[in-house]
Amino acid sequence: MQCFLVGGCVRDKLLGLPVKDRDWVVVGADPQTMLTQGFRPVGKDFPVFLHPETQEEYALARTERKSGRGYHGFSFYAAPDVSLEQDLARRDLTINAIAEDEHGEIIDPFNGQQDLQQGILRHVSPAFVEDPVRVLRIARFAARYGFKIADETKALIAAMIAAGELEYLVPERVWQELSKALQTNQPSLFFTALREVGALKVLFPEVDALFGVPQNPKWHPEVDTGVHVMMVIDQAARLSDDVSVRFAALCHDLGKGQTPADILPSHKGHEATSIQLTRDLCERLRVPKETSNLAVKVAEFHTDVHLLFELDAERVLNVLEGVDSFRRPERFQQYLLAGEADFRGRPGYEDAPMPEGAAFQACYQAAAAVSATEFIEAGLSGIAIGEAIRQKRIEKIQETLDAFRSAA
Repeated sequence: MQCFLVGGCVRDKLLGLPVKDRDWVVVGADPQTMLTQGFRPVGKDFPVFLHPETQEEYALARTERKSGRGYHGFSFYAAPDVSLEQDLARRDLTINAIAEDEHGEIIDPFNGQQDLQQGILRHVSPAFVEDPVRVLRIARFAARYGFKIADETKALIAAMIAAGELEYLVPERVWQELSKALQTNQPSLFFTALREVGALKVLFPEVDALFGVPQNPKWHPEVDTGVHVMMVIDQAARLSDDVSVRFAALCHDLGKGQTPADILPSHKGHEATSIQLTRDLCERLRVPKETSNLAVKVAEFHTDVHLLFELDAERVLNVLEGVDSFRRPERFQQYLLAGEADFRGRPGYEDAPMPEGAAFQACYQAAAAVSATEFIEAGLSGIAIGEAIRQKRIEKIQETLDAFRSAA
């Protein structure tokens, strides 16, 4: 029985990155051997065990064979006669098919170290085509490390797309990979990698449709909407670790991919389409409710933050209420962050603060400070209190806007 560190922990160690979780593969053992030594079984599809002291995962070396469609369609063989190289051969990329023994020696039968040094994502074997999740994973690695996909791997992905293999991806797994990609420092690389291999139009057609669509002339016409949205999600990654903010940034302009060109210059008219496309995307991927709700609200109100000084006080209050700012102050902060990412997602504005940010924040604070107490003490009751609060909030917002306009 021999134990080897494998996969991501070895890869990240070789890259000089922090290692979060350590995974082990065990060669020369069977389930009874593991149980005898105190390991606890946890694997459902194949034998995986938890170490009795460290609680780290130890998987028996295994081979796998395609037995159906999609990423569930595999049969596994795990036995003492499966070698380390056979186990590594079933992995997706060469950079993930590197092992380390108990003495710190590296076992690298597929030249993964060379690909790490050259920044290349390359499949281990033609079996790469058997698991559609690997298309999402390779794009996520492109975003995480800034690596390029090898030409021969692109060819395999093209074959997968032609065979309709991506159609067998389950929504939860697509969202899982997307959310991980959004957590990288430059999530745009995930989408550009998918677009480069022809998978973006299959997996995220709403995003793919944005490329080639002109932006508003006021907002740098030389940058099309697809490029703009890529810049926006990268800015969102700079501004916030919140996946919901980053996802909202991705969805904010989806309607422009289906908006007639003659109304695009107004920078209006696509919000309703953006809202519907965002809802459809969230439903299709089964996006968590909180993340979905924010994305829909940002799609609906994202232009208002940029037009603040052109809005009347009642419209500003409508936006604050629409975002549910008074019950959920954190939602308003998420909305502002998405708006600032949108503002910065243009050439030359990457480090510029959004001019309307402080004013919108002040409008919110002034409105939130209005209390029902004074109206109750004045003898109001029922719906009259709500109407009085709303009117007072409009007055406070107007005073705030006037003060900012005068200062400008």
